[in-house]
Amino acid sequence: MRRRTVLKHGATATLVGLAGCTGAGDGGRETTTTESTTTDATTTEETTAETASQSELSGTLTVATYSSFVDAPSTSPGGWLKKEFEKRHPDVTLKWETPENEVNYYIQRAAQGVDIEADVYVGLNVDHLIRIDDKLGDTRLFEPTADALSHYGHVKEGLKFDPQQRAIPYDTGYISLVYDESKLETPPTTFQDLLKEQYKGDLIVQNAKTAATGRAFLLWTVNTVGEDQYLDYWTKLKNNGVKILGSWSDAYTAYENGEAPMVVSYSTDQVYAHRQNKDLTKHQVGFLNDQGYANPEGMAKFANTDQSDLAEAFMDFMLSKQAQKQIAQLNVQFPATDWAPLGEEFRKYAKEPKNPVTFTYEELQGNLDQWVDSWARQIAGGR
Repeated sequence: MRRRTVLKHGATATLVGLAGCTGAGDGGRETTTTESTTTDATTTEETTAETASQSELSGTLTVATYSSFVDAPSTSPGGWLKKEFEKRHPDVTLKWETPENEVNYYIQRAAQGVDIEADVYVGLNVDHLIRIDDKLGDTRLFEPTADALSHYGHVKEGLKFDPQQRAIPYDTGYISLVYDESKLETPPTTFQDLLKEQYKGDLIVQNAKTAATGRAFLLWTVNTVGEDQYLDYWTKLKNNGVKILGSWSDAYTAYENGEAPMVVSYSTDQVYAHRQNKDLTKHQVGFLNDQGYANPEGMAKFANTDQSDLAEAFMDFMLSKQAQKQIAQLNVQFPATDWAPLGEEFRKYAKEPKNPVTFTYEELQGNLDQWVDSWARQIAGGR
């Protein structure tokens, strides 16, 4: 199987971090936002143009997403997005919907032929698209919208993960190691380093069956050591005392409690630490093999929406300069576009690998479940 090894920096030169509040099984972190979220004067012209061209829009737009996009204390972008979108479109009401099973809720409803009332879903990744296509076949859950979005041209090429252009990237980030340099005098720099005796019992990871971070770290190992060798690699990692916990929250809590000096997390970890006035020596970011696993999030319009124009207006708004800046700051990820200005905090504390890696939809289709299931049986004891 052909592997996609490196994302070209021409498309990803300003990508940096993945928030601790992503969907697919990971929980958010309570923080206090220190960077201003006031309206950027540079977006006035953009806002005026959009409002003028869409002045006829009205009605209720129902946007589904994962709960921490709306509910995480102090850091969720949902509240700002609702307020600003309704400000731009006074006759529109934006309603958030956060089902417990996230996108799986809509996959089940579509499979059962039950109506879906939501118009847009925010928080899709490539794993979700593969699951949708495997479960629903020719039944369309989402429909392509790229051609209808005036800002789509600003989305970085290296982040476009849906060959059918249903899911439009709106933010992105990197899986990395986070470590305590007061306990690790010489941190590991390669995947092979993690197998050394000096790091025995030093790493906490998440279960790839239940956590997005754990799945991304597993895919990172497959990408790096190869699909024929990754289980052998994980067997050696397990023999070297790696700790596998159920979720990002479980793993990070164990790390903060001193159960190990390294944890799989996100390359924006120092942004969180800085906001909470924590000791940065305990929040160092490590990129194995000079890599980080890129995991963009996307949004898509439900195929059966009766608010198609309004849904497309919202998606275009999500790609605007102002929204891209605020999503990055509040969701603690980085923009998916090439035109969002970022503040000093992110430039200073968010980290970017030299060689970001990821798998494409085509590379994961037909392989993802097999890789994860084999890992769960042989490494995680079927968990």
